Amino acid sequence: MTSAAPPDDDHGVPVSVKIRERVKAARQRFHSNDNIAEFIQPGELEKLLDEVAEKMQGVLDAMVIDTENDHNTADTARRVAKMYIKEVFNGRYVKGPSVTEFPNAEHLNELMIVGPITVRSACSHHFCPVIGKIWIGVMPNEHTNVIGLSKYARLAEWIMGRPQIQEEAVVQLADLIQEKTQPDGLALVMEASHYCMAWRGVKDMNSKMINSVMRGVFLKDPNLRREFLSLIPRQP
Repeated sequence: MTSAAPPDDDHGVPVSVKIRERVKAARQRFHSNDNIAEFIQPGELEKLLDEVAEKMQGVLDAMVIDTENDHNTADTARRVAKMYIKEVFNGRYVKGPSVTEFPNAEHLNELMIVGPITVRSACSHHFCPVIGKIWIGVMPNEHTNVIGLSKYARLAEWIMGRPQIQEEAVVQLADLIQEKTQPDGLALVMEASHYCMAWRGVKDMNSKMINSVMRGVFLKDPNLRREFLSLIPRQP
């Protein structure tokens, strides 16, 4: 007589709980701007989307929106869940983009600037959009890894695809580019509009936030720093 298969101890446990327990067991952080892709098993992202959709339906119900009879919001819960998991916060749930690195065969050692790269994120305080541009300055050396121009945009998109604050986002991106390229100097400037200020609160549509990160020779050499900043074609 064949014995019955052992019961699934995880049966009925929400996938978000399973993922959270793996992160905790590894003693890793899972803040809103952290990537947790290594703790998500194949097939679980779709289940997480289903779970978020169910919870989002509860939010709509609590807001007293008749989604059963309102054709405009009939599938809003799932659309919002898909937007968060697969689109605007995708940088939390997928591994970083593949970046091919090439040796600096020609020993390039002149300032290179990439930008403006359009970036889209959301503030972790209100989940309102943060939309802006980033300029990246790289001062290579003979040991610097060279990456394609489009890869800077892909790395920026991956980092920005999480709920966060702008000050931390540019530091995370700088750390990642530094790790990938190992330059003598790295400079980033980000200018963005924050809809938590434009859409709510004071509702100021014109204010922008600008911040920068300077590493290596950009931090030590004021002339190089001025050259980088003067070459950024920012609009007034």
